[in-house]
Amino acid sequence: MNYPNSRLRRLRHNPNIRKLVEDIDLKTSDLIYPIFVCEGENVKKEIGSLPGQYRYSIDNLLILTEELISVDIKSVLLFGVSDNKDDNGKIACSHQSIIPKAVKKIKEKHNNDILVIADLCNCSYTSHGHCGTLIDGDVDNDATIETLCKQGVILAESGVDIIAPSDMMDGRTGEIRKELDKNGFHKIPIFPYSVKYASSFYGPFRGAVSNSLDEGDRKTHQMSFKNSSEYLREIEQDINEGCDAVIIKPALSYLDIISKVKDRFSIPIIGYCVSGVYSMVKSASRENLIDEIDTTMEILFSIKRAGATAIITYNAIEIAKKLNKE
Repeated sequence: MNYPNSRLRRLRHNPNIRKLVEDIDLKTSDLIYPIFVCEGENVKKEIGSLPGQYRYSIDNLLILTEELISVDIKSVLLFGVSDNKDDNGKIACSHQSIIPKAVKKIKEKHNNDILVIADLCNCSYTSHGHCGTLIDGDVDNDATIETLCKQGVILAESGVDIIAPSDMMDGRTGEIRKELDKNGFHKIPIFPYSVKYASSFYGPFRGAVSNSLDEGDRKTHQMSFKNSSEYLREIEQDINEGCDAVIIKPALSYLDIISKVKDRFSIPIIGYCVSGVYSMVKSASRENLIDEIDTTMEILFSIKRAGATAIITYNAIEIAKKLNKE
């Protein structure tokens, strides 16, 4: 039926009608806050490439988690920032590594009041900045997985709720799953970064964790944005290897991929609203070109509309406060 009988603006003129017919919802429980954890005491240092984000020592991390709970954010994603590095990242295979210590302290203080997800990758712990063991200038897939498995078990022993491998090694989900099960951790889910593109949008993040490359790039393991269907094989492989949800990164520039995964697979999808998007919005808002929170809200709703179950976002606190007022 066409105009004038059909007037689509009828459902828009009244704010209560608009609210009634809206079918995409964003809740505080959908938000995952990424946190950078460093060694030391009483450290809260702003990250130059990510204005408004900080590196926290564990004592200040525990103050932050109290704030998160107060605004009803119940999920965090931890990234380690380490000055101690070696050639293969095995320095992280220790209960004294920064993230296992942070996980243990958070769980001791908050128990199940906050969900702790640990990013699992070697790039913060390697002297060269690559995601694993280098052999002849290339990341050795299987040697890297061996290290990741050891780290995964240590994280489980520390009390982590979810492990999120971000390295993009072939077969790592299945091998980590086997190692966790062998050590009695069959209840711990694995949320791999199943679809992770070699993206320019990661620039500010690299400064946050000090993992810039000495040489080379990550294109031998992260995906090419010039491929239209490679994501299918990555998702299928992780599902077959026992993953419990998938992370898609970056989210905003790959909404089509999120939508296709939602249509094709019955598995929870986590969209990562990455550092480059955060920094672009932050920069534009500081020039009074856009409103940071309204713009971010629109971005997050677009990610939910595409099919994401939850979203990793650096604006989680501000967005939660806005949602709590509505």
